[in-house]
Formats: sequence, structure tokens, C-alpha cells
Amino acid sequence: MEVKRYVAKVGEREVIIETGKLAGQAGGAVTVRCGDSVLLATATAAKEPREGIDFFPLSVEFEERLYAAGRIPGSFFRREGKPTEQAILQARLIDRSIRPLFPKDFRNEVQVIVTALSSDEENPLDILGMIGASAALTISDIPWEGPIGAVRVGYVDGQFVFNPTLPELEQSLLDIRLAGSEDAIIMVEAGAKEAPEELVLRALEAGHQAMQDLIRVQRQMREEVGKPKLAYEPVQLYEALAERVRAMATEPIKQVLLEKDDKHGRREALDALLESIVEQLTQELGEENLDLNTVKTTFDDIVKAEVRRAILEEQRRPDGRRPNELRPLYCEVGLLPRTHGSGLFVRGETQVLTIATLGTTAEEQKLDSLDSEEAKRYIHHYNFPPFSVGEVRPLRGPGRREIGHGALAERALVPVLPSEEDFPYTIRLVSEVLSSNGSSSMASVCGSTLALMDAGVPIKRPVAGVAMGLITDGQRHVILTDIQGLEDHEGDMDFKVAGTREGITALQMDIKVKGISTQLLAEALAQAREARLQILDFMAQTISAPRPELSPYAPRIIKLTIDPSKIGMLIGPGGKVVRKIQEDAKVEIQIEEDGTVYIAARADSKPDLAVQMVEQITEEIQVGKIYTGKVVRITDFGAFVEILPGQDGLVHISQLADYRVPRVEDVVRVGDEVMVMVTDIDSDGRVRLSRRAVMEGWTPEEARMHDRPPSSNKGEGGRPRGESGRPPRSGGERGGGERSVPSGPRRRGR
Repeated sequence: MEVKRYVAKVGEREVIIETGKLAGQAGGAVTVRCGDSVLLATATAAKEPREGIDFFPLSVEFEERLYAAGRIPGSFFRREGKPTEQAILQARLIDRSIRPLFPKDFRNEVQVIVTALSSDEENPLDILGMIGASAALTISDIPWEGPIGAVRVGYVDGQFVFNPTLPELEQSLLDIRLAGSEDAIIMVEAGAKEAPEELVLRALEAGHQAMQDLIRVQRQMREEVGKPKLAYEPVQLYEALAERVRAMATEPIKQVLLEKDDKHGRREALDALLESIVEQLTQELGEENLDLNTVKTTFDDIVKAEVRRAILEEQRRPDGRRPNELRPLYCEVGLLPRTHGSGLFVRGETQVLTIATLGTTAEEQKLDSLDSEEAKRYIHHYNFPPFSVGEVRPLRGPGRREIGHGALAERALVPVLPSEEDFPYTIRLVSEVLSSNGSSSMASVCGSTLALMDAGVPIKRPVAGVAMGLITDGQRHVILTDIQGLEDHEGDMDFKVAGTREGITALQMDIKVKGISTQLLAEALAQAREARLQILDFMAQTISAPRPELSPYAPRIIKLTIDPSKIGMLIGPGGKVVRKIQEDAKVEIQIEEDGTVYIAARADSKPDLAVQMVEQITEEIQVGKIYTGKVVRITDFGAFVEILPGQDGLVHISQLADYRVPRVEDVVRVGDEVMVMVTDIDSDGRVRLSRRAVMEGWTPEEARMHDRPPSSNKGEGGRPRGESGRPPRSGGERGGGERSVPSGPRRRGR
């Protein structure tokens, strides 16, 4: 093995790339290391093109291995199963970073696999995966116009931090992941705590500069160990046929795009036009001489060129809007009577209904991945059914796109959610896309804000989102506000921006060109802010603040704090005590290790009873306090009285009554309720009680003075001897009068 080692500096950290040791049969293979986090990245291409397709077949996989963090999977089979949500999101990051730099007419299948080998749970893996994929492609035989660099940018204590550790990210105002070439930025994925646009732009510029050493190192790798690139045949189009299609279709396509401003009407008209052209050409040339791929590709190219020309030259969009104009808006809340909160947000032909559900902390999502987060109390799910775009297809569960859009909408709302201390609920949002014509993820952000406020969740501020687009020919450019599906498909950029009136909370940018300048990003951010404020103003007309009360169908959660040493007492043997509270009060109880107790009550619950029972069980017994307790056990020298659930103390026989008692049974029996005062708690936690102190009105000190009779009359265990202690009985009673008892010691069996 001839191992080559390269070191790049990113801010204050070193990224080490090695090749030549592992996975030698892959098209390109590298390991990437930062700290003790290590990834293996491979890139391999098929030798022959895939037949019958009109797209580039790229697949990217991120393989989490829990052994990387010294853990065993928690599943029944104790092995990794389908990719976790975190692995899917990391694979999408890599895909979005590298896809724009592949030849558009390359039809050989390409597979990039990134495997986590070691995780120090301090240095995140996602940026290393992007770097590894780029390096593996750069030295492979696969045609690719890289390399790219990738970096994570944080902002801590007024300074930018590059590739921050997870502890640093917790303190950071920004969490920006970006990839770029030597000249421009290609991909952005960001979360922020209401950061101003100017700060985000500075972070993007600083991050682009910080990644340059990574690009330099990969260029060096290509020169030293890179393989010759695979030769391939570009997709063949028949120029004479293409020219005939252009002559037949150009003017009719212009007319359709001018007249039809709705998605389905435009699509139906274009499909009918294409079908007519195919029929005419079939009659002219014969079916055997007609290349449908050339016809369809040329037709689509004409549509794309006309859409872009109209925007660049006439500032006219397919639906007639100006570049910075929003589509018509509509909002509604409280649509569904039994859900905890619901919000409908409509923007043009895009319609999203978001439903909010509140649960207990026990319902938070447990995570079994290499991510540092072990559980989530806020969950956002995004569903994109086929009817939303007028299609029919099997329902197979959420795809990668749905998971990615859900994560983006989730990230946008995190900065405005109340803390668990202030609002101890698990929050789940589900965004149902009912109709889509572009920007459904940002509509989900708006619908989520409406649903949260309708549910009474005390968010700090409303959040809205908008998708920005770009049309450029290299010389001219137009930034588009609130892009629809056709503009996304035919345009050069999809730039999603979400935030409050105060600043940005989430960003996502994907481009189809080889990068864009920070000047263009600055223009897009400024235009996005104007649109966001308009949307927030419109939403405020429907609901401007969270409702003051939760839905009657949502659980009411009461938070208590107990001494952690009392947790075992509250749970009881085998959970017996806490189960009884839940059954009696019809509540759900969650007990945390720090002594925090959450009581979740629903409509038929008795929360006051649950609180009372918990407080009684965990209450600290206080000297001088009077309790009403139940006699649970009797001995020769006194009675044990349970004054709090599971906690009892001894009432010595001398403290049972204000007269002398010969036998405990003469005053109390098991099951009797008595009022007693706590007179003392010794160093071992044993509690002394006095019934007589309650009767006499004594203080604990006075009770302790009278706790036992004179020492000459005390026997073993403090049990009195030689005293009758009985009140005088009437003459008819048996054994009336006082009775003499020998004062000598008696023998008892034990």
C-alpha cells in the first residue's frame, strides 16, 4: 500500500485526508479525519451508461455505524437498519453539494457512499462527509468538475468559528453549513437564532474563504494520485430534427406561456401541443425515423428558454407577476375541532395544512444514531401525497425529500419555541401538503406558526418563510420572490429563507449553475426580507399571538420538584406507588432523575388529587407539625402511626394520652386515625410522635420532656412498668379501681 496523507487547515482546526490504504477497488476512496472523528468516502461509477433514462443517475448514501461511538444498536437484531433521519439529511447535504458539478448528459450510474468509522461526539460528521465525497470524486475516474470545499460556520462571543465543536455550537448564534468551489458558493444549509441578514452574509463570505485550503489540497491530490477520467458518449440529438421541432413549436409555446397563468392549464396546453407535434412529425417522417428523445428534449429546451427570456428581457413571469411580487395569500386557524391546534396557509396554488399535537415529556422522540442529541421534544413531519400535484403513485412512506423539507421547517421554528422549563410539553407538528406549485416547505413554516399559536404554544415571535429564485445568463440576472414550480424547474437557484421580524432562523440554498457570488446572495436576502415581512403582516390579520389557553383536549401538565432521594419512595416497589396515583387520579406521571415530576391531566383527570398524593408521599416531615395519621402497628411500648404515605413514626405509650396507659390497645388499635405531633427526628431518621402533645397543647420541647415516665418505672425498650395509667372506672366495670403490678422485671419471649 502506498498511503498518501494530506493536511488542510480550516480556521484553527486540521482536516486530514488519506488515500491508498482502504477500499482500493472503489473508483476513488479517502478517509477524512478531524479530531477523533473519521469517515471513509468512496465514489464509484458504472462502466456503461444506463439505458432508457433522460437524467443523471446519482445516488448518495451516508452509512452510520454505531460502533463508531462505541455503542451497540438498540434494535431487536442489534444491527443498524434503514438509514436514520440524521443519516438521510447528511446524505442530502452531500448530494446537493456535488450534483451541480456533474456533466448534465452523463448517464453512467454513480454511487457515493460515506461510512462513519469513528465518532468522538465532539466534531460533527456532516462536513467531513462533504469533504470526503469531493476528495473521492476528485481522485476517481468519474467525470466531475470539482473539487469543492465544505465548512461549518458558527458565531460565538462575537467571533466566527469554523468547524465548531458540538459544545461550541450550543452557544453559537449561527449554524451554517456551506459548500463551494474556488470562485463561488454552491450549497447552503443553515439555522440561526434570529440572526440579521448582514451577519449571515458575512458568515457566508468568511466560510467561503475558510474552505479554500481544502480545495488546494484536493487539487494537489488530483495531480499526485488522481486517475484518468472516464470517457463517455454525450447524449446524441439529431440536429435536423431538433431544428424542425424549433420551427414548429417556438411560437405556439410562447403563446401558451403568455395565455396560461395557472399550473394545470399551462401543463395541459403544453402536453397537447407536444402530442400534436409528435403526430405531425410521425406522419411526415414515419415512426421508424422519428427520435422521440430529440423531440421531447428540444421541446423542453424551448419552454425553458422562453420562460427565462421573458423574465430576463420583459420582467414577466409565467403567471404574470413582477419579480418581487408574492402570490395571493390566505390563512385560517382552528379548522379541526378535536386537534390541539391547526393552521391552513395558502400561497397561490400551494396549500398546506399543519396540525399541532401536544404530549407529555414521556412522548419525546428517542434517537438511536451517531448524532449527539439523544431525544427530541419538538418534532416536525412533512407529508407530500401524490394528489397534491395531481398524480397517482403508491404510498411508500416519507421519502428523502419529505424528510429534508420537514427538517428545514423544524429548524425554522426551533429558535422561537419556549424552553422545556417554561412549557413542559412534547410538540409534534405535521404539515400536510394538499396542493403544491412550489415553495411547499416554506408554506409549511407559515402553517406551523399558525398551528402553534392556535394551540396556545407561547412562541416568542411568529415565523414565516419564502423561496427565492434566480434567472441568469451570465451577464444579466433577475431575483424572483416566491417561486412556483416552473420557475424552480427552469431556474438556476432555489433559495429558501425563513425567519421572524427580528432576523433569520433557517436557510437552504441549492443551485444548478456552478456557483453564485455573495453579491447575488445579498440581493436575494434583502428581497426575501421584504417578502417575509409582508407574509407576517398578513398572518397577523388571522392570529397575531398565541391563544391564552390550551385546547380543552390537550393535556394539562403540572410541574413539581421533589428531593431526588425521594424518587424511589414515589415510584414504590415495582412502580406500585406511582401506578396507584395514576389510577386514582387518572393522570400520567413522568419522573426525571433530577427530581422533576410532570403530571399530565386530561379532561376526566383529577390533577389536584395527584398533586396532593405526590406531595404527601414526598413531603419532608417537620418537627412541631401536627399530622392526622393511621395506626399501622402496635407493640408493647407504643404505636406506629403512618403520618405520610410510606412514612411512619413511634408514639410511645407514655405519649398516647393525658393519663397513664397500661396497654396500648386500651387507647388505639390498628386502623385508627389519630392526630399526632412530630416531636423529634433522630440522626437515623427515626421519627418520634406524641398524641398527648396535641391534647395538652405542648411544644415539641415540652413533649420531649414528658416523653417517658421516671426511670425507676421504665423497662426494656422504654416500656412502662408498675403503672396502671387507666382512668377510674365505674363500680360496675370489671377490675374497677387501681391495680398493683410487681415492679420487678418480667421475662418475655421474642
